[in-house]
Amino acid sequence: MPGSRATHRWGFEAIGTRWEIQAPRPFTGPERARVRSVVDEFDAQWSRFRPDSVVSQLGRAGGSLPAPPDAADMLAAYAELSAATAEAVNPLVGAALERLGYDRAYSFRAGAPLPAPDDWRETLSVGDGRLVLGGPAVIDVGALGKGRLVDLVAAALPADVAEHAVVDAGGDLLARGAPLRVGLEHPYDPSRAIGVWEVRDAALCASATNRRSWGDGLHHVLDARTGVPVRTVVATWAVGGDAMRADAVATALFFEGGPQLAHRWGVAWVRMLSSGRVEYSPGCAATLFTSADNVDS
Repeated sequence: MPGSRATHRWGFEAIGTRWEIQAPRPFTGPERARVRSVVDEFDAQWSRFRPDSVVSQLGRAGGSLPAPPDAADMLAAYAELSAATAEAVNPLVGAALERLGYDRAYSFRAGAPLPAPDDWRETLSVGDGRLVLGGPAVIDVGALGKGRLVDLVAAALPADVAEHAVVDAGGDLLARGAPLRVGLEHPYDPSRAIGVWEVRDAALCASATNRRSWGDGLHHVLDARTGVPVRTVVATWAVGGDAMRADAVATALFFEGGPQLAHRWGVAWVRMLSSGRVEYSPGCAATLFTSADNVDS
């Protein structure tokens, strides 16, 4: 959790998580309305849990609809993310998640694993202001979507607030101004931390298999090629200049190729393996509490 600051705090629930914005002064009513409008618009565009969202409408039969403003940037990032992980990350993984029970009704009743379509680049595209889907499919932008929304919310803050604010969406955060010390939660014991990372004028995003988990070994981080939850890596943390790319790298680090993508994007990282071993990027500024014989750089 973020360390304490002598600031005003505004908390609210959105997109299935708890948000907190720390600011040097209270928000006015219109300023709060603007932030909520940004969040609501993103949810109405990208949530697979809403039957009226753009992606849900498009996914029922395919076709095309007016593209959300950030569709091109998000799909471009997905193309790099997917290529780096040998197609293990895929924006059409939604049906695979639903097959395992992570569906609109949160049934958590798992069926046989379902690989995601491997031709997603040909099936899903954006151009001429339209988002195009070649046939029925379930779009899920969870690999980088929350980070993108953190960036959008930060951009919607008043200018006098934005330079000294923290936007925290359930642990995916963007911190501007004074440095912020963030504990890296142990995935096997949320009361402990494996280290601390001081973040300033940067985003920190995290992902872990103990979050959004259910059943026997089922969780939200799937290998799109098989539809099976990952097993080797249990938690990741990434720090970069913007939250969308930090979020994307936090996802990529569950797979081979993640560290190489992080290097290309200038994102520092830490990850914990199921063995308990911790790996981190060269030059990573995190302070880790684990023993030296259990750490790799």
